[in-house]
Amino acid sequence: MAASVACAFFFDAEPAGEPGKHALDACALCAKRLARDSDVFMYRGDTPFCSEECRHEQMHLDAVSARQAARRLQRFSPETESQSHRGQRQSRKVSIAS
Repeated sequence: MAASVACAFFFDAEPAGEPGKHALDACALCAKRLARDSDVFMYRGDTPFCSEECRHEQMHLDAVSARQAARRLQRFSPETESQSHRGQRQSRKVSIAS
């Protein structure tokens, strides 16, 4: 009985700032409706998923996004810019006196 009460608590709770919208109504990835008697797979504390597959897919998408963001930061950081210029040859004008 205690498990059903705890489950009902999560389904009946309203997120702050969004009155009338239930937190665990649908999968965050595929938008499949979540039944009260089915398992809910959580990720990052409050994001519900209908299956382990959906949750793992979201984790994979987040990892790819994080890697891309890290590459962008690395590519445009001041330290990287100065290091990339060190390897280039500097050309200078040489005049030949006749």
